[in-house]
Amino acid sequence: MTDPIATATDVHTAVGEERVLEGVDLTVEANELLVLMGSNGGGKSVLLACLAGSHTPSAGSVDVFGEPATTRTETTSVLPADGLAIEKLTGRENVDFYRRLHPQFADDWRTHVARLGLADDLGRPVADYSTGMVRKLELAIAASIDVSLYLFDEPTASLDQRTIPVAHELFRAKRNAGTALVVATHRPINVGIADRIAFLMDGRIAVTGTPEELRSSVPPVLETDAANASALTPVVDGAPFGVGGTVRAFVPPSTRPT
Repeated sequence: MTDPIATATDVHTAVGEERVLEGVDLTVEANELLVLMGSNGGGKSVLLACLAGSHTPSAGSVDVFGEPATTRTETTSVLPADGLAIEKLTGRENVDFYRRLHPQFADDWRTHVARLGLADDLGRPVADYSTGMVRKLELAIAASIDVSLYLFDEPTASLDQRTIPVAHELFRAKRNAGTALVVATHRPINVGIADRIAFLMDGRIAVTGTPEELRSSVPPVLETDAANASALTPVVDGAPFGVGGTVRAFVPPSTRPT
């Protein structure tokens, strides 16, 4: 097995007075598509910034290709949640700006723009774009930088349901070409593309595994209506919980089929 290409070890960090990451341990393996799940405001963006080398944690370490992340920024392409596009420029001028800015910008931006349905709008000022169009342009730009690690923060935000599968195909193509991707998201629709999923909760990685591993770890569930909720209490693991008009609870290990 090869060594991980990125490793966060016991990472702690804060934004102002608020502690955001509390002992995060995470690896990014070579040639994998890792989906980082978590709620909005839960620290995903800060963790990606640590992996990108643009944020230094207050404690712990982040290494990329065996060196501190802050010294290896040329190996990553970052799509931040708050965007890349410059509103005063046209779409094409934005592409030209980032092509001059980054020496590893590749010509396949044309393919990305066409697949995302933006080719006919490159002459328009970005200020006139919809939020979905802006995100398409930013995704095309970030994906056009030829690097070994892509860090995409909420890349499908504002994308319509027709475009999300196109973005997913782009992520898979990158992975199949031998690169690694970390896709940070709060949207369950992005889970299906993952080789591995990591859940960030309360400033820590709560659980990580392949979709199959995580699915098999979920215990069976009993379900009844609210009127019969008390009947679940003696035979379930933990307190019952409401879902819509029903009440559900996990089956305890001692009574699960083997």
